[in-house]
Amino acid sequence: MSKDLKEFWTQVLQLLEPATDLVSFEVWLQSLEPLEIVDGKLVLISPTDMGVKVIQQRFLKNLETAAARVNPAVKEVRLVAAGDLTEYLRSHILPEPESQPEEEPVSAFDEPSMFQPKYTFDNFVVGKSNQFVEAAARAVADNPGTTYNPLFIYGGSGLGKTHLMHAIGNHLREHRPELKLCYITSERFVNELVDAIKEGNVKTGKDTTRQFRNKYRNVDVLMIDDIQFIENKPSTQEEFFHTFNDLYQSNKQIIVSSDRAPKYLSDLQDRLRSRFQWGLIADIQPPELETRLAILKKKAENEKFNVDERVYELIASQSVTNIREMEGLLSRITFYASLTGRQQVTYEDACEALKDYVDSQKESLTVDRIIDVVCEYYKVTKEELCGKKKNKEIVDPRQVSMYIITDLMPSVPLAAIGQIFGGRDHTTVMHARDKISEQVKNGTGNSVAVSDIKDRLTAGQKA
Repeated sequence: MSKDLKEFWTQVLQLLEPATDLVSFEVWLQSLEPLEIVDGKLVLISPTDMGVKVIQQRFLKNLETAAARVNPAVKEVRLVAAGDLTEYLRSHILPEPESQPEEEPVSAFDEPSMFQPKYTFDNFVVGKSNQFVEAAARAVADNPGTTYNPLFIYGGSGLGKTHLMHAIGNHLREHRPELKLCYITSERFVNELVDAIKEGNVKTGKDTTRQFRNKYRNVDVLMIDDIQFIENKPSTQEEFFHTFNDLYQSNKQIIVSSDRAPKYLSDLQDRLRSRFQWGLIADIQPPELETRLAILKKKAENEKFNVDERVYELIASQSVTNIREMEGLLSRITFYASLTGRQQVTYEDACEALKDYVDSQKESLTVDRIIDVVCEYYKVTKEELCGKKKNKEIVDPRQVSMYIITDLMPSVPLAAIGQIFGGRDHTTVMHARDKISEQVKNGTGNSVAVSDIKDRLTAGQKA
């Protein structure tokens, strides 16, 4: 339905554009977002109250005419200001259910095992790459349901998203013990929903689906990790959509993590993706060298490792983007040193322990492998990536591919890279390299994608 609605609205805008002056079209009409079509009424969200007034006075008739041409079932257009959206949702999208016998709310989880004690704010190392998201997480932990709701955290694998979610939970458990907390991965959410539906189909006298809903809608704080897992799962998205609305309208805190920003979750319903943008979106970037060194020293201190200073520098230079992998390398080195009976972990120990790892980094990396991973990540074909199309959905992954090839395979000539991507000139490759390099340096644009793709390439080499 969300895909159909998106296509419908695109066609409506195409009809309106030629009949509207450019400034009015871009300022008032393009800013609208379709919410739903129900009972012959198209509901549109305007970001401002002023937008509602201007459109009602100047463009409403044209809107209704264009909408009816695309879909004759549309008889009316309703405008809702973003500030009034919660009230609209309460009265239209989520009507009060019919009176039914109340069931006891189901406990969300076993509290003692929900949050890992080692993940706290005190042992989360803060640097330039994560100081914003750490501050946002602390604010939510101090004032759940009132500050930054929902909080959407995104970033590459192993950068600390789960650590922050557990830190929020541990903080709330200590300072707000009366709150009902729920932390769950989206994979488990999907599996529990499937189980509830199955049991409801084969058992009688027990509404397991309703019990599932009660379980997640009777909490004060809901944390969903790795939300990207529910892409391409429409039934789960529908269930989570209503759970989200129910909690949000009750001023309950919602915290979501993902490997991508909401706008890049292309297989998620538009209405769900837009709700993630209601609160605060905060990203975690790959840590810079100083933060990587601080993270390693903090782990060594917590684990009481006696480590030569040069060992930290060696590890930090090998694993740039993944904190979890970095900490794993440190554990590998200290374990190797313990086998030799040494108390002090020396630089020589580290070099020997990481010899196979360093060698594996140099193997199995090819241009084709990089292109395949980029295509898989962005959901584009190799023909599109290496073809002539110049739309943003293709140009971004193409430039990311060029950058990663120049970064990880510096011996490949720029002219050769250009030939791979549709016979382009070497200056095109230089432009792509410099553009993406600047984004990675500043933590903007495609920087998260670059980090994720490098992680996948590394995982592929180890497999």
